[in-house]
Order: sequence, then structure tokens, then C-alpha cells
Amino acid sequence: MPNAVHATHTEMRPGPGLGAIQRVLVVDDSRLQRRILVGSLKKWGFEVSEADNGETAMDICRASRPDLVLSDWMMPGMNGLEFCRAFRDLPGDSYGYFILLTSKSEKNEVAQGLDAGADDFLTKPVNSDELRARISAGARILDMQRELSDKNRMISETLDRLQDAYDTIDKDLIQAKKIQESLVPELSRSFGSSRVSLLLKPCGHIGGDLVGMFSPGGNRVGFYSVDVSGHGITSAMVTARLGGYLSSSYFDQNLGIDWRPDGAHDLRPPDKVAALLNERFLADSGIDEYFTMAYAVADLDSGKVTMTQAGHPHPLLLRATGECEFLGQGGVPVGLLSGVPYEQFEVTMKRGDRLLLYSDGFTECRLADGEMLEQEGLTTLIGTCSAAQGGQEFLDDLFWSLSQKMSPDYGMEDDVSATLFEYMGP
Repeated sequence: MPNAVHATHTEMRPGPGLGAIQRVLVVDDSRLQRRILVGSLKKWGFEVSEADNGETAMDICRASRPDLVLSDWMMPGMNGLEFCRAFRDLPGDSYGYFILLTSKSEKNEVAQGLDAGADDFLTKPVNSDELRARISAGARILDMQRELSDKNRMISETLDRLQDAYDTIDKDLIQAKKIQESLVPELSRSFGSSRVSLLLKPCGHIGGDLVGMFSPGGNRVGFYSVDVSGHGITSAMVTARLGGYLSSSYFDQNLGIDWRPDGAHDLRPPDKVAALLNERFLADSGIDEYFTMAYAVADLDSGKVTMTQAGHPHPLLLRATGECEFLGQGGVPVGLLSGVPYEQFEVTMKRGDRLLLYSDGFTECRLADGEMLEQEGLTTLIGTCSAAQGGQEFLDDLFWSLSQKMSPDYGMEDDVSATLFEYMGP
């Protein structure tokens, strides 16, 4: 079997609409048939290579894949179908258009060609006008395919850049989470025989809830639960600021502590603390966020707790006898309106009583039936927790019970936080 290979190069002047096809490979064991096809193709301005068998054609394709292949079906050795399959198996992203030249016209034979990877068919003897039309059709397909490949490549590169940006943001958010966690250095702390415990579960990396406690001495302790409007980075930045205003480490910056000229100090009344925070936030231009708050000061000798409620969910008093009572009248959020008067109220706790301050992440949690937990659901949820549990163990169990009731369709939509004060007498 002859192995002669003739490669011919001409100036590339493909006609209109043929820009996607410049290099053509003609494969036919008939020298006359190749000469006819090559002559037409060169006249139309294509760069043409030719081979008289499939094996040699594959060598040419491996060296430089053509844009278009015109291959005879019936050839000695590797026939057109086998050559087409081998051509399709070549590695690489570029696509070559494949036209089988055949005298076969039966449907099952055409199906064999398509299954082997052929794109089109031409019946021999080849008509020049039909060949030009089929090449034009192939060029349009290659144009669309290459345009799609370019767009896919652009999309892939854009996705890679977005992934890099996401990874950077994710690292920053992880670090921001550590910073926010540092605002709550202790989750549980004893004050004499009594105890304050904290729960803080953001719905994302960072959240807009804040809980805390502090005591400068004098057998009095302040504790609070805060929920900043919105979610995400902006809300977290506001909580960071609030953490400074109610710091448990730097009392000279804490608005909850009243320093007298003689150096003595005491805890400010809760209504005064809310008013001071309201003034601070409204004085800062460019801050649109506001927050709800439940703030309390407990006298550890008498059990008297003074509270203010600024738009926050009603504090829940859990008596040692098993009775539950929601406290407060609501109030206006902090940082929303200027000159708002904040009221305070008192409750006297007895040994074994507990006071729960919590965010609306509890009461507005969506359940499996689509309804919200609300206050009644919260008391029921608390009833599922063991009465013997206290402090952090009680809060963790309460959150776990809540997570079991969350709707799988909505999940955790808001930050969940709580402050638990357990009074055990003087």
C-alpha cells in the first residue's frame, strides 16, 4: 500500500464565512480523487495536506490537528470509520470538523458514521458547489464552538478569580470571627454564689448579637443581651463598638459604670445606660444601624434586679418553683430616635431563680411547620431541658433543642444568643 504523503501550503485566503477553517486534510487512497479535492480547496485559499491512508493521516493529525478533514470511507487498512474514531480520541481541546466521503446512503450506514464521530457526509463523486456549501456549514459550527470555548474559558478564569476573592474574604471573616469572639472572653462566671452564663451562636461567620457581663465589685453585677439590626459585617462592626462601651476588661471606657470624682464607682441605672448609648449612636453620622437591648443590674445581697428593655424580647423569669413570667413592656430600640425616654423595672429574685435574656433568634426561629417558635414555644422548649442543668450546660442544651426543631428548609436564619443569670442568694 503506497505511503506517499503530499502536503501543500498556499496563502490563506478562505472565503467569507470560512475563517474558522484554514487547514484542511484530504484522505483518500485514490490519487485522482485527492487531486480533484485538493485543487478545489487550494483555489478557495485553504492550506491543504493530503494522505493516501488512515495511518499516515493520523501521523499528520498528531503533529498538527487540521480544522477540517475530508476522508474517504472505504480505504485499505484503517478505513474512514476507524480513522474518524481515532481522530476523535486525540487529546486536546480544539475541535476538528469531519466529513466522510462515501457512496453509502443507507440510514443505518449514515448512523454508523455519526456514531463514529463524523459531522457530515458527501456522496462521491463530490460536487464542487456542494463541497463548498458543506465546508461553509462546518465553518459556522466551528465558529460557534470556538466562541463557546472562548466564553467558557473566560467564565472559568472569572470563576477562578472569584474563588480567590472568596478565599480572601473567607480568611478575613474567620479572623473577624476570632475578634468578635474576643468580645466575649468568658462564657460563664461566678459572682459570689450566683452565676452569669452566655450563649452566642451567629448564623454565619460573624453576627450582630452581643452578650456580656461585668462587675467592678460592690456585690453588684451588670449583664445584657444585644441584637444589632441587619446581619453580616456591618452589624458585627457595631457589636465591636458596643463591646467597648460595655467592656468587662476596661472599666474606664464602660458606660455602665459611673465614676465619681473621689474615685469611687458604681453601676449606672439601666435606663441611664440605654439613654447614654442612644446619644452616642445618634451622634455618629453615617451609622444607620440601631439595636435592641435588655440590660440588667443585679444586687447580689438582696436579689433585686433592675432592668430596662429597649425593643428586645421580653426577659423571662424562671422561678425555682417552676413558674415562668415574661417581664417588661417592650420599649424603643437604641439608636433609632433622639430623646427617647427609657424606663426601667424591678424584680426580686429568690434563691434558685433564673433570669433569661435572649435574642429573637429564639422566638422567631422557623419550625418544621413554617410557624415561629414565639414565647409559648420558648417556655415549652425550656421545659424539655433538665431542671438539674445550670449555667452553660443549660444554654447549650436549650440551643440544641432549638436546632432540632428548626425547619430544614430555612435552617438558622438569625443569630441566636442568650444571657442567663442564676441567683443563689447572698
